[in-house]
Amino acid sequence: MPRAPAPPLQDKVVLITGAARRIGAALALAFHERGAKVAVHYRNSEAEAAKLVAGMNARRQGSAVAIGADLHDLSALAALPGATVKALGRLDVLINNASTFYPTPIGQITAAQFDDLVGTNLRAPLFLAQAAAAELRLREGLILNIADIHALRPLQRHAVYCAAKAALVMLTRSLARELGPRVRVNAIAPGPVLWPASGVDAALRRRIVARTALKRSGKPADVAKAALFFATEAPFVTGEVLAIDGGRLLAGEDR
Repeated sequence: MPRAPAPPLQDKVVLITGAARRIGAALALAFHERGAKVAVHYRNSEAEAAKLVAGMNARRQGSAVAIGADLHDLSALAALPGATVKALGRLDVLINNASTFYPTPIGQITAAQFDDLVGTNLRAPLFLAQAAAAELRLREGLILNIADIHALRPLQRHAVYCAAKAALVMLTRSLARELGPRVRVNAIAPGPVLWPASGVDAALRRRIVARTALKRSGKPADVAKAALFFATEAPFVTGEVLAIDGGRLLAGEDR
């Protein structure tokens, strides 16, 4: 009787920042289910990261590890890919998922807010890509940056966040040129998939959903499926940004 084909990501290793919960956890589980080993990065969510990793290791022993690091710390950024290789043997995919999001109305922006938002959403992906580049070249690997549709269309009262995500889109394209031909670099721009943890007014939620072509919210699994597409089905795609937004970009801006 013929053997079943191996999972498409078997023996590959994926490092996902901000992976303890929300979209990051969905990405971790999706890649693990396809056979990958997963390094779950966290900063403040140690208990959630440990629980997620324990569940994955219960299914396949030694297939996941949790690594804590502050992405504002350059030395921690430089060490994270190496810690992944040390724990799991290699690195094939880097997913820059960790993000900071909160309002910064013009006239009220502080230097600390600017440094925080740009640090997490742009600086960390750049320096992680730099630290991982040699290993990813060796593996003909992939970098995936989780951007936002508001990198392409501004969101009121979020000027710094939108600017940082817009810069991440350009960084994606720049890295695709810099790291080719051996490393592919792409981005995913989610729309109304998960609402901010701080909450969104119910009426605003309804207006945003009504403006999507599909008239519904997305799910973290939708982002995970797009990430798996880039990792397993798109070997000739680099420097691209894929909106996962139900057609939200087709309508006007959010208010």
